[in-house]
Amino acid sequence: MPTSTPSRIPTYRLHAASGNAVVTLSGRDFYLGPHGSAESRAEYDRLIREWLNAGRQPLHAQCDLTVNEIILQYWSFAEGYYRKPDGRATGEQRAIREALKPLRRLYGYSIAREFGPLALESTRGEMIRAGWCRSVINQHVGRIKRAFKWAVAKELVPPDVFHGLQAVVGLRRGRSAARETEPVHPVPEDIVEKTLPHLAPPVVAMVRLQLLTGMRPGEVVIMRRSDLDVSGPVWTYSPSDHKTQHHGIARTVFLGPRAQDAIKPFLQLDGSAFLFSPTDAMAWRNADKRRHRKSPLTPSQAARRPKTNPRWAPRDRYDTSSYRRAISYGAKRAGVSHWAPNQLRHSAATRLRREFGIDAARTILGHRLLETTQVYAERDTAKAAEIMTRIG
Repeated sequence: MPTSTPSRIPTYRLHAASGNAVVTLSGRDFYLGPHGSAESRAEYDRLIREWLNAGRQPLHAQCDLTVNEIILQYWSFAEGYYRKPDGRATGEQRAIREALKPLRRLYGYSIAREFGPLALESTRGEMIRAGWCRSVINQHVGRIKRAFKWAVAKELVPPDVFHGLQAVVGLRRGRSAARETEPVHPVPEDIVEKTLPHLAPPVVAMVRLQLLTGMRPGEVVIMRRSDLDVSGPVWTYSPSDHKTQHHGIARTVFLGPRAQDAIKPFLQLDGSAFLFSPTDAMAWRNADKRRHRKSPLTPSQAARRPKTNPRWAPRDRYDTSSYRRAISYGAKRAGVSHWAPNQLRHSAATRLRREFGIDAARTILGHRLLETTQVYAERDTAKAAEIMTRIG
């Protein structure tokens, strides 16, 4: 495989001995017809397009490509395709990288056209031995299939390779050695209330917002003043980035009086600034430590100035991981069981469905399908028990 990709397009040339036009692609000459004719120009354009679409690989020697070469070309495609509008990589891009690791390790030097269902099952077995959970394994196997589907579309492997891989069905619950995970349940409200006193004010505001609105963790951490419309009695929030954005679906979060009260202390004059900053949380923690200090500050400590170039400084906003860690730390200090931000969305979904119905819950949560809302909303078994108590 070449170590570098040529940047120039191979030229349309005259083959003097025959009088035909010729172009050399990946070391192989292609004769196009009489030099200068419209037919030869059209054939040249066609071959160049196919060669570029194939990633500048040989057009008629692709059956000998290895799995590593397929992975390399597919990754080049994925890096450009799975990106947000601002150019940042999506979570899917990172997931593809993880899915391709065991494939590369086991079959990287194998011929791609020989990769079949048994090889895919062997790769899946490696994922099971690594301790990955069943749902993640099924998703990663699907990503490997998509990589070979892409390779078929680019004529890098024969179509029957992808068709064979389709025969490998997903793992079923309880019928494999793969680790199972517990479903996400709503977090009890009393546990949340016990945790809140041990959280910094920005984190408290984010938790309350999620409980009131059902926002995703990734939506609440990126709130900015410029994304809010505060002109009416009910404010609206349009996240600059959300889960279904690449489907062309708009996401609007409605903020009532209680949600407005939660964020008012954090509204910034700078519309581009994020509302909830780890810098504010650090200042709150430092002030809290000073309030609970048992010994007075010494003169040298009181005169100490902040470092101008610290080795570590907090980011300008939370991400989903730092938000989750802050809650985990607060729950540990409160002495309650561990819980995570995504459980707050489930809690909101359950309450909305119970009080206002599943259609209202679907609209507020931003789901396209009712089935998705049903996954998030726990069934109200107490109401069912009450009905059966009455009718017997």
